[in-house]
Amino acid sequence: MPTDEELSRVPVPSTPRIDALPQPRTPQRIDLGAIARGFDEMGAPDPSRPGVAMGPALLVFVSFSMSDAALERLAEQAARSGATLVLRGLVEDSLPKTVTRVQRVIGQRKVGFQIDPQAFDRFSITATPSFVLIKDRSVPTPCAAGTCFAADSYALAAGDVSIDYALRFIQRSAPKFSRDANHFLARIKGG
Repeated sequence: MPTDEELSRVPVPSTPRIDALPQPRTPQRIDLGAIARGFDEMGAPDPSRPGVAMGPALLVFVSFSMSDAALERLAEQAARSGATLVLRGLVEDSLPKTVTRVQRVIGQRKVGFQIDPQAFDRFSITATPSFVLIKDRSVPTPCAAGTCFAADSYALAAGDVSIDYALRFIQRSAPKFSRDANHFLARIKGG
């Protein structure tokens, strides 16, 4: 054991200076509070109702490795249709960089955007963009990826196409999803 004299010679670390921490180099500050308020405005699912909270759900799996033009096209259609854009993870493991990139893609549009790596596993997504249409009243169950849907409760399409093209493809290849696809197609057309 060190003696009292030896301990008295050990320098005591000072408290860290928070004002000396590095600051982000973004030209404008990211308002995380505004982002949280936007999420709150979207509303929470009704826990008393089983399955998808408000009718069928449409998830569009995207990546920032996609072209900006493709991302902006999908964000525009997602805003009109009510689809949710889904990312696997953060840009360079940084929430501020991710938020900045998302804001650049979304602009002023009201678009649901989430980061959910488990959803990529849940629906076996291997390419972006991919489109998952979940039938109305589908009930998720617990699984290794959090919650999962039965294979017959959702349809999947993949390819560098628009949301309306993917929905029409789902209608042709899985006719039992036609009614749910029409729900989103009508919203895209403004109906």
